[in-house]
Amino acid sequence: MQDISEDILTRASQGDIQAFEEVYKTTSSFVYNVALRIVNNQEDAKEVTQEVFIIIYNKLKNFRFESAFKTWVYRITANYAINFAKKNSRIKTAPFDEALGEGAVENEAEAHIEEEHQSQAVENLLKEINPDQRACVVLRNIEGLSYQEIAKALNININTVRSRLKRAREKLMAVKQQVRGLTAADTL
Repeated sequence: MQDISEDILTRASQGDIQAFEEVYKTTSSFVYNVALRIVNNQEDAKEVTQEVFIIIYNKLKNFRFESAFKTWVYRITANYAINFAKKNSRIKTAPFDEALGEGAVENEAEAHIEEEHQSQAVENLLKEINPDQRACVVLRNIEGLSYQEIAKALNININTVRSRLKRAREKLMAVKQQVRGLTAADTL
């Protein structure tokens, strides 16, 4: 996510629609990607993104520049996405063809297909852990935040971040072991 000048943020917080459009253009793909990794469904991620920007629009006047704007947006997005995922306790995944778009398998290069397979594998692994753990994993391993930045973004204790990441890793390792066991059994 690109940095947004304090001037644009100030103008947007005062109701300047053009300034808010700049905030939206700069942050929308970032918000969508974080939401997608947490809710694990494209349509739900779009809905979360819309709601997050309503929240940002309404709360921007309260942003005090005490933390980075990116951290503030992370916090809003991650918290809303976690709550959304919890509310919709059954986390859905998009079918492979839907994720690629109609006819994309036939029209795209082999590298693109491999990338999508890897992306789907990541999505499948992420759905194995609860939304709180998923948010920490996404922010740490996909977005590259430090433990302190995650704690600040999610407004939780740094030890909670460590605990959630540890439990998530343990769960993911167990799933990986289970998949390996199935693969070995299938070859016999």
